[in-house]
Amino acid sequence: MRAAPILHLMGWTLTVVSLPLFAVGLSAIGLEDGDFTFILQAFIGPTVVSAATGILLIRTFNHRYDQEDGVRDREAVTAVALGWLVVIFFGGMPYWFGGTFNGPLHFVEGSAGFWDVALGLLHSWFESMSGFTTTGATMIDPETSPICVVGEDCIASQKRSILLWRSLTQWLGGMGVIMLSILILGRWIGGGLSAATAELTGPSLSRLGPKLQHTAQILWGIYLLLTILEWILLFVLTEMDWFDSLNHAFTTMASGGFSTHDAGIMHFDSVKIELIITVFMILTGVNYSLFHISFRGGVKEALKDEELRIYLGVLFLAWLGMVFSLSSKGDHGLLESARYAMFQTASIGTSTGYASADYAVWPSLSLLILLFLMIVGASAGSTSGGLKILRLKIAYEIVRQEIGRIVQPRSVRSIRMNGEVVPLSKVQVVLGMLSAWAVSAVVGTTLIAIFEPNLDLESVLSLSLSCLGNTGPALGTYGPTATWASMNAPTMLITTLMMWLGRLEILTVLVVFNPRAWRL
Repeated sequence: MRAAPILHLMGWTLTVVSLPLFAVGLSAIGLEDGDFTFILQAFIGPTVVSAATGILLIRTFNHRYDQEDGVRDREAVTAVALGWLVVIFFGGMPYWFGGTFNGPLHFVEGSAGFWDVALGLLHSWFESMSGFTTTGATMIDPETSPICVVGEDCIASQKRSILLWRSLTQWLGGMGVIMLSILILGRWIGGGLSAATAELTGPSLSRLGPKLQHTAQILWGIYLLLTILEWILLFVLTEMDWFDSLNHAFTTMASGGFSTHDAGIMHFDSVKIELIITVFMILTGVNYSLFHISFRGGVKEALKDEELRIYLGVLFLAWLGMVFSLSSKGDHGLLESARYAMFQTASIGTSTGYASADYAVWPSLSLLILLFLMIVGASAGSTSGGLKILRLKIAYEIVRQEIGRIVQPRSVRSIRMNGEVVPLSKVQVVLGMLSAWAVSAVVGTTLIAIFEPNLDLESVLSLSLSCLGNTGPALGTYGPTATWASMNAPTMLITTLMMWLGRLEILTVLVVFNPRAWRL
């Protein structure tokens, strides 16, 4: 594997990501009433360093490999995996230099020691990783943020530009920073299809146009349109102001779950807000190519998709199960149970992670359903996390095929989706992904249990599944009303690596750790 094309592609990605960082810095002029010292520290400085690093990588490695050969598949995949880590590092700088967590300026002022500043960097890394991977877990807490006061709304007390950047990281990560690079720089960036396939969720990336850049334009166009639509509906039809509406539109469409308040959606306690967000959360779990099909061929054509029908069926059955569970316990009436169950089914089923109630205290059946939804996830080609309906459907067909072979050894059976035969190569990728996911869940759960011996099994298991599925809030100790600030440092690192694994579909990351992949 050649280092030059990898670093070249990473340089382009880092340069593109510096653009939204700079844009938020400009918006901070109005959001922070001209606090130029803060703007310089939190946004302009990181923007300059990020852009300069990206440009340096581009100029240094642009001609150090044969451009005619292009970027090989394994080089593109490696560039995506490592590029995300670089982007996440620079994306955490506004938190560290902006005062959300203890940073170098606190050390200079004498209000924080060296270990506090180092821990602040880890907290910033965690917040950025949780943002870009659309996980939605947070470290912002009176225990970690010097801005916060115990008893007050800690997240709402942060600078508004920091909250906007925090939400924007999820929106960018939802569709993918590599896809953004392809949209802007598709003519110059190499290894486009391999890079996009490594980043987008799902077994494959279908072209929606004659060129990959056209596909990126279509996907980002649909994404932007839905985001604007939700922003308008929340602002016009509910009590949310423009800022809260914008932030929640960003984090809903990314299936991210960051909010502008500690209590999240519970802060508003509004049926209208929950209904609007529920609709858009369900939309985030749909394969984005189906929106394109709907626009061109009609909704009926899109509804023929097997994965879509299974996805909607799973959400409906999970909703019915939780309504039964909540109403049977007697703490909620039927209508209230239906309201809470509908929102939480959509939220966890699409890995968004919002909470309209403290579901950690719900009956065991409801918690079991939520745990199941964390694992399953939504559709391939959506912004949601989890294993994906398509993979599980193929796995189910493999089981059926093997049972059929035992019953009728001479019969020939093919695995089909939407009437088309699934190639053996894709079946093998699905099996590899499911196996890697299961192994990662076991290893992650074990490591968390070792470093957090005081946690119960429910907390440890749900924490691992939440990170791999990029869901955010877990069960037990790290439920929807708690931050993750009480974790020790090793657990923070483990959980961020699991978020990274989950967002890049595990196999993309594992390529980096394969010694054979680095051979020329």
